[in-house]
Amino acid sequence: MKTIDNASIAISETDTFSINPHGKTALAAGICYLLTFISIPTIVLYSPIHHQNYSGADTAVLVGGILEIIVALAGMGTAIALYPVLKMQHEGLALGFIASRTLEAGTIFVGVAFLFAAVSLRHTETLVVLYDRMFLIGQSLISAINAVLLGFLIYRSRLVPRVLPILGFVGAALLLISWAAILFGFMGRLSPVAGMMGLPIATWEFSLGLYLIIKGFKNGKQ
Repeated sequence: MKTIDNASIAISETDTFSINPHGKTALAAGICYLLTFISIPTIVLYSPIHHQNYSGADTAVLVGGILEIIVALAGMGTAIALYPVLKMQHEGLALGFIASRTLEAGTIFVGVAFLFAAVSLRHTETLVVLYDRMFLIGQSLISAINAVLLGFLIYRSRLVPRVLPILGFVGAALLLISWAAILFGFMGRLSPVAGMMGLPIATWEFSLGLYLIIKGFKNGKQ
């Protein structure tokens, strides 16, 4: 009986050891995902610098830039936090997700640098256009790629309800259509239609972050 009891204790300790890291991983990833929404106020903060008669509001633009830097770091954090779990499904795609998130963060850093330069030099028009183009590449095109990579891995693993990655796939498709429409001049980046087409992917990321914090991972294919 003692041998059985000792074996049961050993199994229990092993289960605790294996479950806790996944719980911490889900919590860390969830927090990072929710932090990526901290830049929402930039819609208002950046509005003055998009006008040709921009003559100030430096503090608002600088604060917005800091918020975007936090988003870039949090974006990389999501991929790093999820890597130990995602690599069990496909290590190459898990590394690809980290690379894609890092590339997205890089475009955010460059875009913020353009805005900071615009504030310092007062030559805003060209630099703001460059920021808008970097945003179109990093936070539109690469964001859609991120959703496909992560959505595939999570859908395959069943670590979260499958409705979430499906929402990510739909959001990625709409974001790619929006990206192409903006690139070829059919609509503006800040137009209401572009905002509506970007809503599903934002919902996917926010819902995923919230689910990971509240529920953690399901017992899917490990």
